[in-house]
Amino acid sequence: MHVLMINGSPRVKKYSNTDKILDKFIEGLCETGTTYERYEISDRKQWEDIRKAYYDNNNILIALPLYVECIPGLLMEFLETLTPKGDGTRIAYILQSGFAEGIQLRCGEAYLEKLTGYLGCEYAGTLVKGDNFSIRFFEGDMRDKVTGPYTGMGREYAANAGFGTKECKAFTGYEIFPAHMRIILGIVFRTVGRVMFTKISRSWGCTRPLDYRPYQ
Repeated sequence: MHVLMINGSPRVKKYSNTDKILDKFIEGLCETGTTYERYEISDRKQWEDIRKAYYDNNNILIALPLYVECIPGLLMEFLETLTPKGDGTRIAYILQSGFAEGIQLRCGEAYLEKLTGYLGCEYAGTLVKGDNFSIRFFEGDMRDKVTGPYTGMGREYAANAGFGTKECKAFTGYEIFPAHMRIILGIVFRTVGRVMFTKISRSWGCTRPLDYRPYQ
């Protein structure tokens, strides 16, 4: 099997969490002998090549981050340049997010299934996974801990040409956190999380506190 992979993130490759996820996913994919070609929506210079590859391939995988409950505008802009195929092409998706609970991504997942129909293609499922906000801030073993499980999903996709298996559905994790976890996470975000986000903001050159409200 040969797969066309499209990174639908508007972030440039260097800063894209979706890109890091695809790196691990591809490791598992290639273990099965599956071949692929890979493109980045963030690079408009690639758009003509992506269009050509879209028409030339029957197995397509689009990986994207959740943006305000739906897909990034830049990816939508590109998709609007495509003509529906109607030739049995299958499209699967990796939908990732910083939100950790699966329920946060279900609206986007439902739209992706509809989108596949608009493109005249067959829906091959969506791999839904949250809690990916920290990926680009980590290196080495810490990053691998977050992205490493996607290697197994690469093998799963290659074996089934999609994400319809129970293993893929279980990959999402908690649909909604139980009450005790919500309490613990609330405490962590107000303490350790605040320290971490303050450090990150300073590394980006921010000089104001996180709760600064200039228009209040």
